[in-house]
Amino acid sequence: MNSKDIVRRGYDKISYAYRSKDGDAYSHDYVSWLVELTPLLTFESKILDLGCGCGLPVSQSLSDENFSVTGIDISPVQIERAKNLVPKAEFVCADMTEIDFPAQGFAGIVSFYAIIHVPLSEQYDLFAKLRRWLMPKGYLMVTVGDRNWTGTEENWLGVPGATMFWSHSDSETYKLWLTKLDFEICWTRFVPEGDGGNTLILARVP
Repeated sequence: MNSKDIVRRGYDKISYAYRSKDGDAYSHDYVSWLVELTPLLTFESKILDLGCGCGLPVSQSLSDENFSVTGIDISPVQIERAKNLVPKAEFVCADMTEIDFPAQGFAGIVSFYAIIHVPLSEQYDLFAKLRRWLMPKGYLMVTVGDRNWTGTEENWLGVPGATMFWSHSDSETYKLWLTKLDFEICWTRFVPEGDGGNTLILARVP
C-alpha cells in the first residue's frame, strides 16, 4: 500500500474518533488561528480548506463568517461527513497534489495538519500550486513540520487497524521554500504537541 492509500484508509477508519460532530480534543486552536486570518480577508472571499476533514471546525467557521468555502480531502468518509455537517460549503474528495484550480481564484488558503501527510518529495510542487491559486494580496495559513521526519503509526488514536503516515521537513526549509516561491512570510509560530510540535505559518502573496 502506498503512502496516500495509507492516509486515505487511515482517515476513513478514524474519522469519528478524530472528530465527533461536536468537536473534540484534536481541534487544537484552529478557531483562534482563523480569528487572526479572517480580518485580513474581504467579505464573501473565496477560501480553500485543504485537507478539510469532516469540515469541523475550519470549513464551518469560515462558512459562518460568510466566506465562500471549498474543502478538499482525500478521505471519502471525511468528505461525506463534511457535506452533511457543513452544507453551506462545497466539498470535493481528491488528492490535493492532483487537483487543480484556476490561477488567482482564492483570497485565502488554509491547511491545518494535512500537508504533513503528503510525501515530502511532492510538497514543494504543491506549495507552488498554492501560490498560483492565490490572488495578489491573498493569504496562506498552514501548519508544517518543525523538524525533519517521515514515518507511520499503527492503531492511531487507539483505533485497531488504523495506520497513519506523516512526512515533513523542518520549519526553516518550509520558510525557504515559501520565500523562493515569492511568498511574504508574515509570521511563524511553534505549536507544541506531545514531545514535539509543528509550525504554524501565515504568508502573503505580494
